[in-house]
Amino acid sequence: MKRSATANWKGSGKEGSGNVTTQAKVLNNTPYDFKSRFEDGTYTNPEELVAAAHAGCFSMKLSFVLGAAGFTPDSIETTCTITLDAGAVTESHLDVKAVVPGIDAAAFAAAAADAKENCPISKLLNTNITMEAALA
Repeated sequence: MKRSATANWKGSGKEGSGNVTTQAKVLNNTPYDFKSRFEDGTYTNPEELVAAAHAGCFSMKLSFVLGAAGFTPDSIETTCTITLDAGAVTESHLDVKAVVPGIDAAAFAAAAADAKENCPISKLLNTNITMEAALA
């Protein structure tokens, strides 16, 4: 399987702007610019998109890991925070809250650790990945 997205940028790095379109058109000419990336702009930015990808990938992987262990989650909510420092992504932090009937804290912690290490986006990122995971 292959998926794609296209970015179009016009102008200089600081004064220019661009847009991003994903293959499925979930993002369709979605704008991004310098202010949204390095200040308090209102558009998206690459780090926000990486955070969305990591949160979504991790949540789905955790559901698969839990299922393999005989548990079906009622819900998994993951917030991912990407840290950009000095031009590099230095951390991806996952904050996970889940409702999983019948599981104990130790089994949940093991499943979350497995998902953190093995979701495809975790494997893709060349950065420190931290996590707080709790049953709700």
